[in-house]
Amino acid sequence: MGRAGVWVGARNWPADKAEVRDAFAELEGLGYDAAWLGGAEGDLTRPEQILAATTRLTAATGIVNVWTEPADQAAEAFRRVGGSYPDRLLLGVGAGHAKFVERSGQEYHRPYSKVVEYLDQLDTAGVPAAQRAVAALGPRTLRLAGERSLGAHPYLVTPEHTRLARDILGDGPLLAPEQMVILSTDEDEVLRIARPVVALYLGLPNYVNNLRRLGFTDDDLSGSGSRRLVDALVAWGDPDTVARRVAEHHEAGADHVCVQVLTDRPGLPRAEWRALAPVLVP
Repeated sequence: MGRAGVWVGARNWPADKAEVRDAFAELEGLGYDAAWLGGAEGDLTRPEQILAATTRLTAATGIVNVWTEPADQAAEAFRRVGGSYPDRLLLGVGAGHAKFVERSGQEYHRPYSKVVEYLDQLDTAGVPAAQRAVAALGPRTLRLAGERSLGAHPYLVTPEHTRLARDILGDGPLLAPEQMVILSTDEDEVLRIARPVVALYLGLPNYVNNLRRLGFTDDDLSGSGSRRLVDALVAWGDPDTVARRVAEHHEAGADHVCVQVLTDRPGLPRAEWRALAPVLVP
């Protein structure tokens, strides 16, 4: 996986396939090692586009939702895409959030058991444990990720969580946390971009419970989050300042950090990827 990759949400995905090809070919040329795809579809359409445009980049899902994307279909897509691009596809799976799952008409209950069941189905379908990862925040799911997959992909976390996760995983399993960043030294701009994003996640109990475990209080977690919370979750400033936060994750035990650039523009943050490359992938 290498030391650094980018994380891209579905809302930023271009409709123009030529733009996708150009963007990820450039990303690979800049030296990044992986592209993580949030809200990934079980048919692996977006990972396949990335792999077709590049020669060595790993495409990873972060995540395929175990409630909405049937395991047999995800496994079939994995065999198809992974067979065409050997050793370059990582199937990240996870339980997602009740708020969104229930909108699809499914009941969200016992999410840990659902992830275990999904991994069992992937085993049966022949998806190797070494080519999948698990979205994990709490201790039990982190242990599951280390035992049943290549490792863990925690989202919306701090370097302190990375330290705790490494202690739970032990040596060996992959630890690939996501880190939000904003390339700006203007505090007003940073807060204007960051607060709506943080507010979205503060409406999801999985993340709120994890942040409580990390010591954040009701005051931190209300509304769009306290300034202390925003600064803890979003690295902002010039490229060197952002790189120091990424380095904190590595020092805490991360093998690979998935950098999610936040902007106030639609589309892929290609200018920011370019600016960060010299300090993240020297």
